[in-house]
Amino acid sequence: MKFLFTLTIALSAFFVFAQAGPIDFEPNGFGANWAWTTFENGNNPPVQMVANPSASGINLSNTVCKFTALVNGAPWAGFESVHGQGIGVFNLTAANCQIKVMVYKSVISPVGLKFATPSGASSGEILVSNTLVDQWEELTFDFTNVLSNPTSTGIDQIIFFPDFGQRSDNNICYLDNIKFSNQDGTQNAAPMVPAPTPTYPATAVISMFSNPYVNVTVDTWQAPWSQAQVTDIQIQGNDTKRYSAMNFAGIETLGGNQLDLSDMTHFRLDYWTANMDPFKVKLVDFGNNGQYAGGDDSESELSFQPIAQTWNTLEIPLSQFSNLNSLSHFSQLILSGEPIGTGVVFVDNVLFFDENQTGLQTAAANPILLFPNPCEDELQIKGKEKIYSIEIYNALGQQLLAHPCDHNQVSIPTTKLTSGIYVVKVKTQNGLAQQFKIQKN
Repeated sequence: MKFLFTLTIALSAFFVFAQAGPIDFEPNGFGANWAWTTFENGNNPPVQMVANPSASGINLSNTVCKFTALVNGAPWAGFESVHGQGIGVFNLTAANCQIKVMVYKSVISPVGLKFATPSGASSGEILVSNTLVDQWEELTFDFTNVLSNPTSTGIDQIIFFPDFGQRSDNNICYLDNIKFSNQDGTQNAAPMVPAPTPTYPATAVISMFSNPYVNVTVDTWQAPWSQAQVTDIQIQGNDTKRYSAMNFAGIETLGGNQLDLSDMTHFRLDYWTANMDPFKVKLVDFGNNGQYAGGDDSESELSFQPIAQTWNTLEIPLSQFSNLNSLSHFSQLILSGEPIGTGVVFVDNVLFFDENQTGLQTAAANPILLFPNPCEDELQIKGKEKIYSIEIYNALGQQLLAHPCDHNQVSIPTTKLTSGIYVVKVKTQNGLAQQFKIQKN
Protein backbone atom coordinates (compact mmCIF):
# COMPACT_ATOMS: atom_id res chain seq x y z
CA MET A 1 0.00 0.00 0.00
CA LYS A 2 2.87 2.37 0.81
CA PHE A 3 4.42 1.57 -2.60
CA LEU A 4 1.16 2.38 -4.39
CA PHE A 5 0.89 5.71 -2.57
CA THR A 6 4.50 6.57 -3.45
CA LEU A 7 3.88 5.61 -7.07
CA THR A 8 0.78 7.82 -7.19
CA ILE A 9 2.76 10.79 -5.88
CA ALA A 10 5.54 10.11 -8.39
CA LEU A 11 3.11 9.95 -11.31
CA SER A 12 1.45 13.16 -10.17
CA ALA A 13 4.82 14.88 -10.11
CA PHE A 14 5.58 13.52 -13.58
CA PHE A 15 2.46 15.04 -15.13
CA VAL A 16 2.86 18.47 -13.53
CA PHE A 17 4.23 21.08 -15.95
CA ALA A 18 3.15 18.86 -18.85
CA GLN A 19 0.84 21.34 -20.59
CA ALA A 20 0.28 20.23 -24.18
CA GLY A 21 1.16 22.64 -26.94
CA PRO A 22 1.68 24.73 -28.83
CA ILE A 23 -2.06 24.53 -29.55
CA ASP A 24 -1.96 24.95 -33.33
CA PHE A 25 -5.30 23.30 -34.30
CA GLU A 26 -3.58 21.34 -37.07
CA PRO A 27 -4.85 17.77 -37.71
CA ASN A 28 -1.57 16.28 -36.48
CA GLY A 29 -0.99 18.90 -33.78
CA PHE A 30 -2.67 19.94 -30.55
CA GLY A 31 -6.22 21.27 -30.21
CA ALA A 32 -7.94 20.19 -33.42
CA ASN A 33 -9.12 16.88 -31.98
CA TRP A 34 -9.78 18.06 -28.43
CA ALA A 35 -13.31 18.21 -27.04
CA TRP A 36 -14.27 21.91 -26.81
CA THR A 37 -17.44 23.19 -25.14
CA THR A 38 -19.02 26.58 -25.88
CA PHE A 39 -20.88 28.46 -23.16
CA GLU A 40 -23.18 31.50 -22.72
CA ASN A 41 -23.31 32.00 -26.51
CA GLY A 42 -26.96 31.88 -27.54
CA ASN A 43 -27.63 28.37 -28.80
CA ASN A 44 -23.91 27.61 -28.30
CA PRO A 45 -22.74 26.68 -31.81
CA PRO A 46 -19.57 24.58 -31.59
CA VAL A 47 -16.15 25.94 -32.45
CA GLN A 48 -14.86 24.90 -35.88
CA MET A 49 -11.46 23.97 -37.29
CA VAL A 50 -11.28 25.87 -40.59
CA ALA A 51 -8.79 27.03 -43.22
CA ASN A 52 -6.72 30.06 -42.29
CA PRO A 53 -8.71 33.10 -43.53
CA SER A 54 -5.48 34.96 -44.32
CA ALA A 55 -2.32 32.85 -44.51
CA SER A 56 -0.05 35.88 -44.42
CA GLY A 57 2.04 38.02 -42.11
CA ILE A 58 2.86 36.29 -38.85
CA ASN A 59 0.57 33.30 -39.38
CA LEU A 60 1.07 31.03 -42.38
CA SER A 61 -0.49 27.92 -40.86
CA ASN A 62 -3.19 25.93 -42.63
CA THR A 63 -5.82 25.40 -39.96
CA VAL A 64 -7.20 27.73 -37.26
CA CYS A 65 -10.01 27.72 -34.71
CA LYS A 66 -13.18 29.69 -35.54
CA PHE A 67 -15.54 30.99 -32.83
CA THR A 68 -18.66 32.98 -33.72
CA ALA A 69 -19.67 35.31 -30.89
CA LEU A 70 -23.46 35.68 -31.30
CA VAL A 71 -25.24 38.99 -30.81
CA ASN A 72 -27.60 37.30 -28.33
CA GLY A 73 -24.74 35.70 -26.44
CA ALA A 74 -23.47 36.93 -23.08
CA PRO A 75 -20.53 39.40 -23.04
CA TRP A 76 -18.42 36.58 -21.56
CA ALA A 77 -19.40 33.98 -24.18
CA GLY A 78 -16.57 31.62 -24.94
CA PHE A 79 -15.30 28.07 -25.20
CA GLU A 80 -13.27 25.74 -23.01
CA SER A 81 -11.46 22.43 -23.06
CA VAL A 82 -12.83 19.48 -21.10
CA HIS A 83 -11.40 18.97 -17.61
CA GLY A 84 -8.64 16.39 -17.60
CA GLN A 85 -8.45 16.11 -21.39
CA GLY A 86 -6.28 17.64 -24.09
CA ILE A 87 -4.12 20.19 -22.35
CA GLY A 88 -2.97 17.89 -19.55
CA VAL A 89 -2.36 18.71 -15.89
CA PHE A 90 0.22 21.36 -14.97
CA ASN A 91 1.22 24.26 -12.73
CA LEU A 92 1.70 27.85 -13.79
CA THR A 93 5.28 28.84 -12.94
CA ALA A 94 7.71 31.59 -13.83
CA ALA A 95 8.85 29.40 -16.73
CA ASN A 96 5.48 29.09 -18.48
CA CYS A 97 3.21 31.88 -17.19
CA GLN A 98 3.26 34.04 -20.33
CA ILE A 99 0.92 32.75 -22.99
CA LYS A 100 0.85 34.04 -26.56
CA VAL A 101 -2.30 33.78 -28.68
CA MET A 102 -2.72 34.75 -32.33
CA VAL A 103 -6.10 36.32 -33.13
CA TYR A 104 -7.83 37.51 -36.30
CA LYS A 105 -10.98 39.58 -35.73
CA SER A 106 -13.17 42.04 -37.61
CA VAL A 107 -13.74 44.17 -34.49
CA ILE A 108 -11.53 45.52 -31.73
CA SER A 109 -12.56 44.09 -28.38
CA PRO A 110 -10.96 42.36 -25.40
CA VAL A 111 -9.91 38.74 -25.66
CA GLY A 112 -10.06 36.83 -22.40
CA LEU A 113 -8.05 33.83 -21.20
CA LYS A 114 -8.14 31.90 -17.93
CA PHE A 115 -7.39 28.48 -16.47
CA ALA A 116 -9.25 26.21 -14.06
CA THR A 117 -8.55 23.27 -11.78
CA PRO A 118 -10.59 20.02 -11.60
CA SER A 119 -12.73 21.52 -8.82
CA GLY A 120 -13.58 24.51 -11.04
CA ALA A 121 -11.39 26.98 -9.15
CA SER A 122 -10.30 29.68 -11.58
CA SER A 123 -7.08 31.60 -12.06
CA GLY A 124 -9.23 34.58 -13.05
CA GLU A 125 -9.39 35.82 -16.61
CA ILE A 126 -6.89 38.23 -18.11
CA LEU A 127 -8.26 40.53 -20.84
CA VAL A 128 -6.08 41.82 -23.68
CA SER A 129 -7.59 43.70 -26.59
CA ASN A 130 -6.57 43.27 -30.17
CA THR A 131 -5.44 46.51 -31.88
CA LEU A 132 -5.72 45.35 -35.50
CA VAL A 133 -8.68 44.16 -37.56
CA ASP A 134 -8.79 41.72 -40.47
CA GLN A 135 -5.19 40.62 -39.93
CA TRP A 136 -3.33 38.35 -37.57
CA GLU A 137 -2.04 39.80 -34.33
CA GLU A 138 -0.25 38.06 -31.45
CA LEU A 139 -1.49 38.89 -27.94
CA THR A 140 0.44 38.15 -24.73
CA PHE A 141 -1.33 37.12 -21.51
CA ASP A 142 0.92 37.44 -18.46
CA PHE A 143 -0.16 35.36 -15.45
CA THR A 144 2.82 36.33 -13.28
CA ASN A 145 0.57 37.93 -10.66
CA VAL A 146 -1.36 34.72 -9.98
CA LEU A 147 1.65 32.45 -9.37
CA SER A 148 1.19 32.67 -5.59
CA ASN A 149 -2.49 31.81 -5.93
CA PRO A 150 -3.44 28.20 -5.07
CA THR A 151 -5.38 28.06 -8.35
CA SER A 152 -2.10 28.22 -10.28
CA THR A 153 -1.44 24.57 -9.38
CA GLY A 154 -3.10 21.44 -10.70
CA ILE A 155 -4.63 23.19 -13.71
CA ASP A 156 -6.37 20.93 -16.23
CA GLN A 157 -8.53 23.29 -18.30
CA ILE A 158 -8.02 26.31 -20.59
CA ILE A 159 -10.86 28.78 -21.26
CA PHE A 160 -11.17 31.48 -23.96
CA PHE A 161 -13.42 34.54 -24.25
CA PRO A 162 -12.70 35.67 -27.85
CA ASP A 163 -15.02 38.74 -27.90
CA PHE A 164 -15.51 39.91 -24.31
CA GLY A 165 -18.17 42.63 -24.18
CA GLN A 166 -21.47 43.79 -25.63
CA ARG A 167 -21.84 43.35 -29.40
CA SER A 168 -24.22 44.71 -32.03
CA ASP A 169 -23.70 41.87 -34.51
CA ASN A 170 -22.41 38.32 -34.75
CA ASN A 171 -18.61 38.58 -34.64
CA ILE A 172 -16.36 35.91 -36.13
CA CYS A 173 -13.12 35.39 -34.22
CA TYR A 174 -10.21 33.19 -35.26
CA LEU A 175 -7.59 31.92 -32.79
CA ASP A 176 -4.36 30.05 -33.48
CA ASN A 177 -0.90 29.11 -32.20
CA ILE A 178 -1.43 29.31 -28.44
CA LYS A 179 2.03 28.95 -26.90
CA PHE A 180 3.22 28.89 -23.31
CA SER A 181 6.53 30.69 -22.78
CA ASN A 182 8.35 27.39 -22.20
CA GLN A 183 7.25 26.15 -25.64
CA ASP A 184 9.22 28.65 -27.72
CA GLY A 185 12.70 27.20 -27.24
CA THR A 186 12.97 25.11 -30.36
CA GLN A 187 11.90 27.96 -32.60
CA ASN A 188 14.72 30.12 -31.26
CA ALA A 189 17.39 27.42 -31.33
CA ALA A 190 20.17 27.88 -33.89
CA PRO A 191 23.36 26.09 -34.91
CA MET A 192 26.56 27.30 -33.25
CA VAL A 193 28.80 26.11 -36.08
CA PRO A 194 28.38 26.29 -39.86
CA ALA A 195 27.46 23.36 -42.05
CA PRO A 196 30.31 21.09 -43.15
CA THR A 197 32.09 22.35 -46.25
CA PRO A 198 31.69 20.12 -49.34
CA THR A 199 34.92 19.15 -51.08
CA TYR A 200 33.74 18.00 -54.50
CA PRO A 201 35.79 19.35 -57.40
CA ALA A 202 34.13 22.43 -58.91
CA THR A 203 33.90 20.76 -62.31
CA ALA A 204 31.60 18.11 -60.80
CA VAL A 205 29.13 20.57 -59.24
CA ILE A 206 26.11 22.68 -60.17
CA SER A 207 25.62 24.82 -57.10
CA MET A 208 22.50 26.79 -56.19
CA PHE A 209 23.81 27.97 -52.81
CA SER A 210 27.22 27.09 -51.37
CA ASN A 211 30.17 29.29 -50.43
CA PRO A 212 32.92 27.11 -52.01
CA TYR A 213 31.39 27.30 -55.51
CA VAL A 214 30.14 29.79 -58.08
CA ASN A 215 26.36 29.66 -57.75
CA VAL A 216 23.91 29.59 -60.65
CA THR A 217 21.14 32.20 -60.84
CA VAL A 218 18.14 31.35 -58.67
CA ASP A 219 14.97 33.36 -59.33
CA THR A 220 13.71 33.15 -55.76
CA TRP A 221 14.36 31.34 -52.49
CA GLN A 222 10.81 32.11 -51.35
CA ALA A 223 8.31 31.80 -54.20
CA PRO A 224 5.11 33.88 -53.80
CA TRP A 225 3.12 30.71 -53.14
CA SER A 226 5.44 29.65 -50.29
CA GLN A 227 4.20 29.33 -46.73
CA ALA A 228 7.46 30.15 -44.97
CA GLN A 229 9.76 33.09 -44.33
CA VAL A 230 13.41 33.07 -45.40
CA THR A 231 16.22 35.10 -43.84
CA ASP A 232 19.83 35.27 -45.03
CA ILE A 233 22.23 34.92 -42.10
CA GLN A 234 25.88 34.10 -41.49
CA ILE A 235 27.25 31.50 -39.07
CA GLN A 236 30.91 32.14 -38.37
CA GLY A 237 31.16 33.92 -41.73
CA ASN A 238 29.40 31.15 -43.66
CA ASP A 239 26.30 32.13 -45.66
CA THR A 240 23.22 30.22 -44.49
CA LYS A 241 19.48 30.47 -45.10
CA ARG A 242 16.98 30.28 -42.23
CA TYR A 243 13.39 29.27 -42.97
CA SER A 244 10.83 29.97 -40.23
CA ALA A 245 7.03 29.71 -39.86
CA MET A 246 7.58 26.75 -42.14
CA ASN A 247 4.92 24.83 -43.99
CA PHE A 248 6.57 24.66 -47.38
CA ALA A 249 9.09 26.83 -49.23
CA GLY A 250 9.42 27.04 -52.99
CA ILE A 251 12.83 27.70 -54.57
CA GLU A 252 12.65 28.39 -58.31
CA THR A 253 14.94 28.46 -61.35
CA LEU A 254 12.62 29.49 -64.17
CA GLY A 255 12.79 30.27 -67.87
CA GLY A 256 16.37 30.82 -68.96
CA ASN A 257 17.53 29.88 -65.46
CA GLN A 258 16.17 26.33 -65.63
CA LEU A 259 18.89 23.78 -64.92
CA ASP A 260 19.92 20.84 -67.06
CA LEU A 261 20.94 18.22 -64.52
CA SER A 262 21.27 15.36 -67.01
CA ASP A 263 24.97 14.86 -66.17
CA MET A 264 24.48 15.01 -62.39
CA THR A 265 24.06 11.90 -60.23
CA HIS A 266 23.34 13.29 -56.73
CA PHE A 267 21.58 16.09 -54.85
CA ARG A 268 23.37 17.55 -51.81
CA LEU A 269 21.82 19.61 -49.02
CA ASP A 270 22.86 20.34 -45.43
CA TYR A 271 20.09 21.20 -42.97
CA TRP A 272 19.79 21.85 -39.22
CA THR A 273 16.53 21.87 -37.27
CA ALA A 274 15.45 21.71 -33.67
CA ASN A 275 11.75 21.06 -34.20
CA MET A 276 11.03 19.55 -37.62
CA ASP A 277 10.33 15.86 -38.19
CA PRO A 278 9.90 14.78 -40.92
CA PHE A 279 11.81 17.03 -43.31
CA LYS A 280 10.87 16.67 -46.98
CA VAL A 281 12.61 17.47 -50.25
CA LYS A 282 10.76 17.67 -53.58
CA LEU A 283 12.30 18.17 -57.03
CA VAL A 284 10.14 19.45 -59.91
CA ASP A 285 11.00 19.31 -63.64
CA PHE A 286 8.83 21.33 -66.08
CA GLY A 287 9.47 19.00 -69.03
CA ASN A 288 10.54 19.75 -72.59
CA ASN A 289 8.23 22.76 -72.99
CA GLY A 290 9.76 24.34 -69.90
CA GLN A 291 6.36 25.52 -68.67
CA TYR A 292 4.53 24.90 -65.43
CA ALA A 293 1.44 22.71 -65.97
CA GLY A 294 2.43 22.25 -69.61
CA GLY A 295 1.38 18.62 -69.57
CA ASP A 296 4.81 17.07 -69.21
CA ASP A 297 5.77 18.21 -65.70
CA SER A 298 7.03 15.64 -63.22
CA GLU A 299 7.90 15.78 -59.55
CA SER A 300 9.15 13.50 -56.81
CA GLU A 301 9.42 13.92 -53.05
CA LEU A 302 11.48 12.15 -50.38
CA SER A 303 11.00 12.31 -46.62
CA PHE A 304 13.72 12.23 -43.96
CA GLN A 305 13.86 11.96 -40.18
CA PRO A 306 16.51 14.45 -39.05
CA ILE A 307 18.79 14.20 -36.07
CA ALA A 308 17.73 17.28 -34.08
CA GLN A 309 20.10 20.17 -33.41
CA THR A 310 22.98 18.96 -35.54
CA TRP A 311 23.83 19.38 -39.20
CA ASN A 312 22.28 16.65 -41.33
CA THR A 313 23.98 16.06 -44.68
CA LEU A 314 21.91 14.63 -47.52
CA GLU A 315 23.73 13.13 -50.49
CA ILE A 316 20.79 11.68 -52.39
CA PRO A 317 21.19 9.73 -55.64
CA LEU A 318 18.90 11.43 -58.15
CA SER A 319 17.65 7.97 -59.11
CA GLN A 320 15.82 7.88 -55.77
CA PHE A 321 13.49 10.62 -57.02
CA SER A 322 11.76 7.85 -58.92
CA ASN A 323 8.74 9.81 -60.17
CA LEU A 324 10.82 12.28 -62.21
CA ASN A 325 10.62 11.74 -65.95
CA SER A 326 13.80 13.74 -66.53
CA LEU A 327 15.96 16.44 -64.99
CA SER A 328 16.84 18.43 -68.07
CA HIS A 329 14.40 21.26 -67.19
CA PHE A 330 14.74 21.43 -63.40
CA SER A 331 12.67 24.37 -62.16
CA GLN A 332 11.62 23.96 -58.53
CA LEU A 333 13.01 22.70 -55.24
CA ILE A 334 10.34 22.51 -52.52
CA LEU A 335 11.25 22.06 -48.85
CA SER A 336 8.57 21.17 -46.32
CA GLY A 337 7.86 19.21 -43.15
CA GLU A 338 6.19 19.27 -39.77
CA PRO A 339 5.13 20.93 -37.49
CA ILE A 340 3.08 22.81 -40.06
CA GLY A 341 3.40 26.57 -39.79
CA THR A 342 5.98 26.65 -36.98
CA GLY A 343 8.92 24.67 -38.36
CA VAL A 344 12.36 26.29 -38.40
CA VAL A 345 15.20 24.94 -40.54
CA PHE A 346 18.65 26.21 -41.50
CA VAL A 347 19.86 25.31 -45.00
CA ASP A 348 23.25 25.35 -46.72
CA ASN A 349 25.13 23.69 -49.60
CA VAL A 350 22.20 23.26 -51.97
CA LEU A 351 23.84 21.69 -55.00
CA PHE A 352 23.99 18.83 -57.48
CA PHE A 353 27.12 16.81 -58.25
CA ASP A 354 28.41 14.02 -60.47
CA GLU A 355 29.83 11.20 -58.37
CA ASN A 356 31.91 9.99 -61.33
CA GLN A 357 34.16 13.02 -60.82
CA THR A 358 34.27 13.11 -57.02
CA GLY A 359 35.97 9.89 -55.90
CA LEU A 360 32.84 8.73 -54.08
CA GLN A 361 32.81 5.58 -56.16
CA THR A 362 36.24 4.77 -54.77
CA ALA A 363 34.77 5.12 -51.30
CA ALA A 364 31.94 2.77 -52.23
CA ALA A 365 34.49 0.22 -53.44
CA ASN A 366 36.38 0.45 -50.14
CA PRO A 367 33.57 0.50 -47.54
CA ILE A 368 34.15 1.29 -43.88
CA LEU A 369 31.87 -0.44 -41.38
CA LEU A 370 31.04 1.02 -37.94
CA PHE A 371 29.17 -1.12 -35.42
CA PRO A 372 27.22 -1.26 -33.22
CA ASN A 373 25.35 1.98 -33.95
CA PRO A 374 23.95 3.12 -31.55
CA CYS A 375 26.86 2.09 -29.33
CA GLU A 376 27.24 1.70 -25.59
CA ASP A 377 30.79 1.09 -24.33
CA GLU A 378 32.68 0.33 -27.52
CA LEU A 379 32.68 1.16 -31.24
CA GLN A 380 34.15 -1.24 -33.80
CA ILE A 381 35.52 0.19 -37.06
CA LYS A 382 36.45 -2.17 -39.88
CA GLY A 383 37.70 -1.53 -43.42
CA LYS A 384 39.12 -3.38 -46.43
CA GLU A 385 42.10 -1.02 -46.43
CA LYS A 386 44.24 -0.41 -43.37
CA ILE A 387 42.83 2.40 -41.24
CA TYR A 388 45.27 5.28 -40.82
CA SER A 389 43.44 7.52 -38.34
CA ILE A 390 40.11 7.95 -36.52
CA GLU A 391 38.73 11.25 -35.26
CA ILE A 392 35.56 11.81 -33.23
CA TYR A 393 33.75 15.20 -33.09
CA ASN A 394 30.75 16.35 -31.07
CA ALA A 395 27.73 18.18 -32.53
CA LEU A 396 29.53 21.53 -32.11
CA GLY A 397 32.39 20.37 -34.32
CA GLN A 398 34.84 20.05 -31.41
CA GLN A 399 37.37 17.24 -31.73
CA LEU A 400 37.15 14.82 -28.81
CA LEU A 401 39.48 12.08 -30.00
CA ALA A 402 42.32 11.62 -32.53
CA HIS A 403 43.44 8.01 -32.75
CA PRO A 404 46.28 6.91 -35.08
CA CYS A 405 46.29 3.25 -36.07
CA ASP A 406 47.62 0.73 -38.60
CA HIS A 407 45.05 -2.08 -38.70
CA ASN A 408 42.01 -3.11 -40.70
CA GLN A 409 39.85 -3.27 -37.58
CA VAL A 410 39.97 -0.96 -34.56
CA SER A 411 38.06 -0.95 -31.28
CA ILE A 412 37.39 2.51 -29.76
CA PRO A 413 36.19 2.79 -26.12
CA THR A 414 33.15 5.09 -25.87
CA THR A 415 32.37 4.89 -22.16
CA LYS A 416 33.53 8.48 -21.57
CA LEU A 417 31.25 9.88 -24.25
CA THR A 418 27.96 11.28 -22.98
CA SER A 419 24.72 10.28 -24.69
CA GLY A 420 24.25 12.06 -27.99
CA ILE A 421 25.23 12.28 -31.65
CA TYR A 422 28.86 12.29 -32.82
CA VAL A 423 30.69 12.48 -36.12
CA VAL A 424 33.41 9.91 -36.81
CA LYS A 425 35.98 10.62 -39.52
CA VAL A 426 37.94 7.62 -40.76
CA LYS A 427 40.97 7.91 -43.03
CA THR A 428 42.58 4.89 -44.70
CA GLN A 429 46.21 4.57 -45.79
CA ASN A 430 45.34 5.27 -49.42
CA GLY A 431 44.26 8.77 -48.33
CA LEU A 432 40.54 8.10 -48.64
CA ALA A 433 38.52 9.83 -45.86
CA GLN A 434 34.92 8.99 -44.95
CA GLN A 435 32.59 10.57 -42.41
CA PHE A 436 29.87 8.85 -40.36
CA LYS A 437 27.29 9.81 -37.71
CA ILE A 438 26.96 7.60 -34.65
CA GLN A 439 24.71 7.68 -31.63
CA LYS A 440 25.98 7.00 -28.10
CA ASN A 441 23.28 5.68 -25.77
